[in-house]
Amino acid sequence: MDKVRRLTTRQDVLIAAAALAGGLLMLAVRGYSIWSMEEWNPSRWVRLVPLLGLCSAMLLRRTAPLAGLALATPFNFADVVLGPSIATAMIYGDALYAASLYGRRRTAEWLLGVTVLASLAVTAGVGIAIGQVAGGIVGGAVAGVVWVGPVMTAMAVREHRFRAEAERQRAEQVARLAEMDRLAAVDAERARMARELHDVVANHLSAVALHSSAVLKVRDLDPAEVARAMEVIRENSVRGLAEMRRMIGLLRQGNGADPAARPRLTELEPLVRTTARSDLAAELEIAGEPAELPAAVELAAYRIVQESLTNALKHAGPGRAAVRVEYGRHSVVIDVLSPLGRNGSRLPGTGSGLVGMRERAAMLAGEFEAGPDGDRWRVHAELPVDLHGAERAS
Repeated sequence: MDKVRRLTTRQDVLIAAAALAGGLLMLAVRGYSIWSMEEWNPSRWVRLVPLLGLCSAMLLRRTAPLAGLALATPFNFADVVLGPSIATAMIYGDALYAASLYGRRRTAEWLLGVTVLASLAVTAGVGIAIGQVAGGIVGGAVAGVVWVGPVMTAMAVREHRFRAEAERQRAEQVARLAEMDRLAAVDAERARMARELHDVVANHLSAVALHSSAVLKVRDLDPAEVARAMEVIRENSVRGLAEMRRMIGLLRQGNGADPAARPRLTELEPLVRTTARSDLAAELEIAGEPAELPAAVELAAYRIVQESLTNALKHAGPGRAAVRVEYGRHSVVIDVLSPLGRNGSRLPGTGSGLVGMRERAAMLAGEFEAGPDGDRWRVHAELPVDLHGAERAS
């Protein structure tokens, strides 16, 4: 049974059985031509042999189409000698169709040439045999329909299948590219949200943690210092909650959110004022004429200053942190200098702050540097204020 399945297919078995049934019906109703009633009129039992051979060849139409055509050709020739039958002509046409469709592409081209030449030969042969040009043309036309027609039909179907497969592959490629773009957009959005959440939460919670730790650790702390620490804790808590609510609103509303709700560089002074420890103060210097900046540049500049001050609270030594924002014609320059810590970090960190600042500058085609500068830690960022570039980055 497995061997039979390898030689043919179930569909071809059904087609061969249907062809045999149709051929037997045509034999029963004398659906065939007779060359001469007196000299050459084979019996129906003799005509059954070519029919059986052609139907057997149909079993190979998909698994071995060229072998099937080779098997069918002599039986078709025998049927023509006996007297052409409509059924056998159709079955042989199917053998040509299957060989052209399921065989190699060059096989179809070769068969087209052979069948055209054979049809022309039939035209000439019949015309010479009966001595009539019209009869030769009719014979050649019949041969063309039986032989050339199936080959050309198979070539058309093959070309259609080739184009359909090409379109299917192209659609799959477009779908894969679209999925890759979607995943890249999701990753980019997740990275942006991670930067925003880190910058919003880290700054305010670091200030709250440092000042609450100071109040808890120092037992004899001056009441004025306690009040100042509690004021900083309260202000950072309120501002942190407000920024978290703003971010939740942005996430809920999507692109329809109000861009004015984003933090601006004009709000740096309260940010710098609340960035302080008992042994660390911060100051702000504005150079140049403040200008209206694109939203993406404004947000990136604010977050870089915010994260730099957060790192200063965590890691800086005693002294003063200096924030300088310089408005230039083509860029805004940010410098944050803080004393290097000598006793290690006061609060644990993950290192994602520097990564986030560098990413913000890179997205705007800006420059970013961070590292020791003498006895201080320096953060330097230069962000271009080109409107078109900033809009593309945002």
